[in-house]
Amino acid sequence: MGSRVVLLLAILLFGTSSHATVRQAPEPELRSLLQRTVAESASFADRFDAEVWLLDMSTRLTRYIPEPEERLTFLRLVHQEASKAGLRPDLVVALIHSESHFDRFAISSVGAQGMMQVMPFWKAELGRPQDNLTDNATNLRYGCTILSFYLKKENGNLSRALARYNGSLGKSAYPAKVIGFWHDYWYVKP
Repeated sequence: MGSRVVLLLAILLFGTSSHATVRQAPEPELRSLLQRTVAESASFADRFDAEVWLLDMSTRLTRYIPEPEERLTFLRLVHQEASKAGLRPDLVVALIHSESHFDRFAISSVGAQGMMQVMPFWKAELGRPQDNLTDNATNLRYGCTILSFYLKKENGNLSRALARYNGSLGKSAYPAKVIGFWHDYWYVKP
């Protein structure tokens, strides 16, 4: 596996084009961290898929979450919770980009909390007042479950599901923003 990670890192960092900019190989600590993260990623069916997705998304996310270990832990949680809910992880990342700009302590003007901006009334609805919506794992579990529910309720209509998630059903600005972030920054070709 180690040689595949090195090969993958070389391809992604140096590209296949003769015009690619030469950059230093990643630090050994980052390589080691990525290998551990891949090994802990139970939501991936294939280790190579885990390596590719985590490295690709980690590279894209660097400017928002600069610390490598925090970034990979976050991505592993996103993939795990999105997969459990039947959602595309890259779509969930786009929603987070739109909702909180990757700030786990974000609180909206109406009181929504965390990366996925979950309304606190859900804790009472579930009988779980002790849950912390600024905890990424908890926030992702709630947010992915809610979005999945709305997607099923809207028979797969992503725009309507996103509008329901945002509380703006009948309006198109919010779904257009999330879908725009998804296609412009986070989309991963299946």
